[in-house]
Amino acid sequence: MREIIKDKAIVNDDWIVLRLEEGAAPEAVAVPAGKTIVPLAVWEAQRTKLQQRGDIGVWIASHERPEVLKEDVAKLPVIAVDFPKFADGRGYSIAYNLRARLGYTGELRAIGDVLRDQMFYMQRVGFNAFATREDRSIHEALKGLFDFSEAYQAAWDQKMPLYRRAERGQKATQE
Repeated sequence: MREIIKDKAIVNDDWIVLRLEEGAAPEAVAVPAGKTIVPLAVWEAQRTKLQQRGDIGVWIASHERPEVLKEDVAKLPVIAVDFPKFADGRGYSIAYNLRARLGYTGELRAIGDVLRDQMFYMQRVGFNAFATREDRSIHEALKGLFDFSEAYQAAWDQKMPLYRRAERGQKATQE
C-alpha cells in the first residue's frame, strides 16, 4: 500500500487518484468503488451521482479554479491539488484560496511532483497531506515539514508575522 504524509506523520493511503486518459470524456468515465479522488472535470460532469457517495474526493489541476467547488467543499473529505512539475506554483494559490476564501477544513493534499524542499511552504498555505514522488524517500520528505523552526511572514498556518509575535525588550535608557 502506498504511503503519504498526513498531519506530519507517515500513514497508509487508502485513496486512489483517478487520472483520465487523453481524450476521455469526463461524463463517460467509470468511477471505481471505494475511496477515489476524481479529476474536477469528472466531478463536474457526474456531480449528481458522485455527491451521493461519501468516498469521493476531487483533485484540481494547476490551471483550474477552486471556486468551482464552493458549493461542495463542506461535503468533500479530501481535495487534492496537482503539481505537474515542481516549478509550477499555482497550486499554492489554489490551496490558500480553498482554506481562506472557501473555508475548506478537510484533508488538503498535494499530489504530483511534490518534493521535500516545497513541503514546509506548502503547509504554510494550507496543505496537511502530501503524496510525494515515488522515486524519493518519504521519510526524508517528512523532514521537510520541520526545516525551519520559525517563519517570518504571515500565512494560513500563522496569521501574524514574526515581528508582531516577538516580545520586545525595553530600550536601554541613555544617561
